[in-house]
Amino acid sequence: MSNNENGARRRVVVTGFGLITPLGHNVADTWAAILAGRSGFGPITLVDNPQHVIQGLCEVKEFDPAQYMDRKDARRRDRYQQLATVAAAEALGMSGLTITDDNRERVGITLGTGIGGMRTIVEQEAIVHDGGLRRLSPFGITMIMPNGAAGMLAIDYGITGPSTTITTACAAGNDAVGHAYRSIRYGEMDAVLSGGAESILTSVAIGGFERAGATSTRATDTPRPFDADRDGLVIGEGAGMLVLESLEHAQARGATILAEIAGYGQTTDAYHITAPPENGSGATRAIRKALADAGLRPEDIDYVSAHGTATPLNDTAETAAVKAALGEHAYNVAMSSTKSMTGHIMGATGAIESVFCALAIRDQIVPPTIHYETPDPTCDLDYVPNAARPRRVRVCLNNAFGFGGHNAVLVIRAFGE
Repeated sequence: MSNNENGARRRVVVTGFGLITPLGHNVADTWAAILAGRSGFGPITLVDNPQHVIQGLCEVKEFDPAQYMDRKDARRRDRYQQLATVAAAEALGMSGLTITDDNRERVGITLGTGIGGMRTIVEQEAIVHDGGLRRLSPFGITMIMPNGAAGMLAIDYGITGPSTTITTACAAGNDAVGHAYRSIRYGEMDAVLSGGAESILTSVAIGGFERAGATSTRATDTPRPFDADRDGLVIGEGAGMLVLESLEHAQARGATILAEIAGYGQTTDAYHITAPPENGSGATRAIRKALADAGLRPEDIDYVSAHGTATPLNDTAETAAVKAALGEHAYNVAMSSTKSMTGHIMGATGAIESVFCALAIRDQIVPPTIHYETPDPTCDLDYVPNAARPRRVRVCLNNAFGFGGHNAVLVIRAFGE
């Protein structure tokens, strides 16, 4: 298929997705746990440092990369790259998209991550300290690179179209999907493997978030988004990948269409490096831009997948942003934070929650916000407390906001709407 020379916008659909999260190693197990309201919180096993205030995280449990890839290949990939590899394989398998000599230049990769191979950075620095430079891995640099996962996936599948890695902190997963959506919509690509991966579980990252005052001090379970007693985020790890295609490309090969990416809005706060403005003005603008891009009204939204980190500032600002962007309709939508179960998976979180939106549309049910007990007057919307809720879901907003003031919002809707 040639580039879209007449300038017409093409529709962009989802034909496959894959997950590996603290709740499961695939889509089915993760989604079942989400709908059951199960927490992915557990003891810290990947870091041994008694100085940490927090004593639990949302790790991917019982993960042996050799179950999913050649053991030698696994040793050459940082954990975040291994997670991306698992999620990508499931997404491509579900989509049925095969990369061949005929299409490989019209298929791209767009990946989001907050940092990249942080675990490798810490491990390699310790090796230098203890044993000297000659003990460093010859693969250390490629394991550290934020673009390393995208580069590895391109090699794995022979994808020779553009490969892009986006590092807009916790907005990166949504930005990656949004970038892929635009490249297909305007004719540059026919299909894109897109999503996010993150594994920053090191003492440097955990301690850094603790020092920034962003983490929950509770040692017993995942966070409490939008609850009056919320006190911060819980760090998680994982990956979410989606196969996006133009509608024409998907239909021509008889693919099953799972959802449609209908709009994308992106803004920057230019306010504070870690804190949002209290009125959520940057997030409001991103929501409005996403709706305008999709050609939809506030009244069209059925479900908001909240960023919902459980930090006092974020949840209040996000609530204000949703009310400002959707007006009175904000009180009619269901809005929940799946981070109450997965923890905050940083640069991967938007992509993972995009998959949850597609699943909510498929199953006509919205995920809960667990641990919601005490209402906060500054957070006065319907956060789907503690239990999943069957309801009509045709159009979703997926919010993701990151340090640096990055705001990225996707509109995901049922195909045919």
